Amino acid sequence: MKNTEKEEQLLREALDDSLRKVGNVWAPWRTAYIASHPRDGRCVFCAKVEEGPEHDRENLLLERGKRCFVCMNAYPYTPGHVLILPYAHVETLDELDEETYAEFFALLKKWQKIVKSSVNAGGLNIGINMGKIAGAGIAEHLHMHIVPRYFGDTNFITTCADTRVISRSLLDIYDLYLSNNK
Repeated sequence: MKNTEKEEQLLREALDDSLRKVGNVWAPWRTAYIASHPRDGRCVFCAKVEEGPEHDRENLLLERGKRCFVCMNAYPYTPGHVLILPYAHVETLDELDEETYAEFFALLKKWQKIVKSSVNAGGLNIGINMGKIAGAGIAEHLHMHIVPRYFGDTNFITTCADTRVISRSLLDIYDLYLSNNK
């Protein structure tokens, strides 16, 4: 027996309503990261770099260049999500001087290869969200994303519950990236 269009619409609405009611997923590992953010108004990215190289592992910093640095995203979209940032606390690409701009994109060229081969990604999303309206979570400090993509990484829990499942430890991937950055 076939459902009528009205019945099908009611079923879709009921499903949508139930998905909106999905509760929180407990992720206690995020508490330490949230608590470690500077409370004095400093930029979280600037604070990581200022702590010095002896704190790079805990801050997930992978490489310090002359004008830019590379770190892992502590809130990754997929396992192995990397960020490239200038040391300069700027919001847009046009605020970068020529040397910083060149290093920014040289690091992209280098790290997209490391990311893809290290985590066996099927593809990559690479992008910059300039400004809150464009989706930047931290719009005050320009950063570029390298997001590894895997077959099946967009699934029910991701698309319907707005929840990410990260199957590998951040520090395991960090160590893997460092071993492949030679």
